[in-house]
Amino acid sequence: MYHHVKKLMYTVRVDDPDPRFGNMLLEQFGGANGELAAAMQYSIQGLNCDDPARKDMLMDIGTEELSHLEIVGTLARMHLKPMKTDRTAAEADPLVAIAGGGGATLCNSMGNPWTADYLKITGELDVDLRSNIAAEARAKIVYERLINFCDDTGTKDALQFLMTREITHMKAFLLALESLGKPALSVGLIPPTPGLVDQYFNDSTGESDEGDTDATGPWNEGNGWERVDAPAFQELRPLEVNGNGHGTRKSRPKMERKAKTRK
Repeated sequence: MYHHVKKLMYTVRVDDPDPRFGNMLLEQFGGANGELAAAMQYSIQGLNCDDPARKDMLMDIGTEELSHLEIVGTLARMHLKPMKTDRTAAEADPLVAIAGGGGATLCNSMGNPWTADYLKITGELDVDLRSNIAAEARAKIVYERLINFCDDTGTKDALQFLMTREITHMKAFLLALESLGKPALSVGLIPPTPGLVDQYFNDSTGESDEGDTDATGPWNEGNGWERVDAPAFQELRPLEVNGNGHGTRKSRPKMERKAKTRK
């Protein structure tokens, strides 16, 4: 059950309306990383969640995102208001001015309508929580960029509040994921193919005039990795199982490259 309280979660003030910035704000109203998408994603995940505790968290945060939508919508409306009467202001976004009457509308900053395709819902709690962490990170960056493009003090204060809550939600989702006690790379029920799962395919090779020098790091060496250089030039052999039951897919040595001759 929802109940609308006639008070914003964060009181907004706009001293200097800017229709062009109001158009930018629509990205967080009806865009892919916006508040409506977050509210729908978390709430529907919550409806589908069989875990009572995490369901409660998802519904809490999903409901708060509706409050954030109200804040962003109010900010956008205040910045877009000059479009209602001023021709020059209306030219900043004719679609919003003429079709939307100079008010908030469920589209992004380019005028594309909101779509449920923005939502990431799998029905697997740990997978959904990972999606939510990423969603909050993307939204935080969008708010950061909006702040950098804003000159109005009251608007920046509200955006700072919204940006901060993205980090709060990211923290909640991260701790909820950790509380499940699942290994970090455990996804679903079917285990990956032994050996193959630990192979790093070095698919961008070449040096000097053939490309940048290959980089190494914890993502492709140590930590149980077997690095396979230029797999496109190799024929991967069948999986070989060693004495401890683990599989290793061996590959043929890398093809020798002939030196280039310049005319």
